Amino acid sequence: MLIDSHCHLDFPDFADELDAVVARAKAAGIARMVTISTRVRRHAELLAITGRFPQVFCSVGTHPHNAHEELDIGADDLIAYSKHPKVVAIGEAGLDYHYDNSPRAAQEKGFRAHIAAARATKLPLVIHSREADADMARILEEETAKGAFPAVLHCFTGSRDLAMRGIALGLYVSFTGILTFKNSADLRAIAAELPADRILVETDAPYLAPLPFRGKRNEPSYVVNTAKVLADVRGVSMDEIALQTTENFYRLFNKVPRELPGAA
Repeated sequence: MLIDSHCHLDFPDFADELDAVVARAKAAGIARMVTISTRVRRHAELLAITGRFPQVFCSVGTHPHNAHEELDIGADDLIAYSKHPKVVAIGEAGLDYHYDNSPRAAQEKGFRAHIAAARATKLPLVIHSREADADMARILEEETAKGAFPAVLHCFTGSRDLAMRGIALGLYVSFTGILTFKNSADLRAIAAELPADRILVETDAPYLAPLPFRGKRNEPSYVVNTAKVLADVRGVSMDEIALQTTENFYRLFNKVPRELPGAA
């Protein structure tokens, strides 16, 4: 059993075959999927998907690319949305200095609002960080000093320093198909070193399909391929990595039920 802790099932890439995508994930042993919010104003679309599939849950939040569009949505609004039983996380929010689609000041303001919501709700904050290691570490350390909050550095591609500073603050680190790419030796070295109780796997589907699917549309069933590489680099069995990452998921995303209503 594996968990896809981060995918985007509301994206147009899946519109024509969402039922088949979810069925393939189930057949591959993917027990839960969390479809992650990028715009709060489209939250109803995520809830509609979670209503169709008992094993699919969602977050609520604004991606840093869209931060400037939703600065009027504050921590109190996120907290209110999070009361829905299918909303199990805050985010994704954070900093993206690769594209800079949103002004950096807006990204930071939005990120801090999401941190406040995670701190208040005790729901995990799903953090997006790309080419922003120094500011990310600074903000996380400043905010943790105000009060701890649960969080995961999703789709981790940062430095060893950021990973270890995150771990020191109590964060989790999640890996996508990038871990399988031939040019990702440094990332695999970080994945090998992290504490076993702080690692997760995800797809970030429809993006970042792992080998041998690189360049194709990603989907939740492919999280198996990333987990296999994670097991290899850590020198453990696939069964062990599946058990460990699943336990880590339920510890962090503790609003997600281990047993689904009506399950046999």
